[in-house]
Amino acid sequence: MNLTQAFSTALDEMGIDLDAAIQAKLLDYLALLAKWNKTYNLTAIHEPERMLTHHLLDSLALLPHITAPRLLDVGSGGGLPGIPLAIARPALQVTVLDANHKKAAFMQQAVIDLQLANVEVVCDRSEAYRPASPFPQIVCRAFSDLNEFVRATRHALAANGEWLAMKGVYPNEEIALLKGARLKRDVVLHVPGLEAERHLIVLQAEEETA
Repeated sequence: MNLTQAFSTALDEMGIDLDAAIQAKLLDYLALLAKWNKTYNLTAIHEPERMLTHHLLDSLALLPHITAPRLLDVGSGGGLPGIPLAIARPALQVTVLDANHKKAAFMQQAVIDLQLANVEVVCDRSEAYRPASPFPQIVCRAFSDLNEFVRATRHALAANGEWLAMKGVYPNEEIALLKGARLKRDVVLHVPGLEAERHLIVLQAEEETA
């Protein structure tokens, strides 16, 4: 099975309906990531099949949980999960944020090459970034600690907004130590071909009600 067929089959298994043109653009993004990765070391994964599972499908598993018109992806690195989500949902406005200049340069090139009018690339630290208006949803795949994620981005979250943290094993200890936020819900994510556990941890500022 080639990469295109494997991708289409996996999307069916996940219950994600994307037309052929969007699937092709997502694979174009993956090819661009693989090409730049040889020089810029954007990700530790180099094999296209593993990149498909660990990066593209893992990012797209979030689609059912993206409910707002605007999304901030912090510590985006090579654009994950923000750019795949933006490709899959052309009406979604996505800001991808990373302090690493090489990673931001790659993301900007991806925006140009793939003509992604709904993606803004910002090269800055999460703590320093001041958006023109706060975001209803903020996602991260790279922050190692939930408290740090909340602390670094609280100023960018809209009232009644949500933090979406992608995690592996359920982070019991991190949730127990949370300050300034509370667990709103958690979701087990199913990613075909990925044996490891994947959880989506949804947080809300503790002074607000659901």
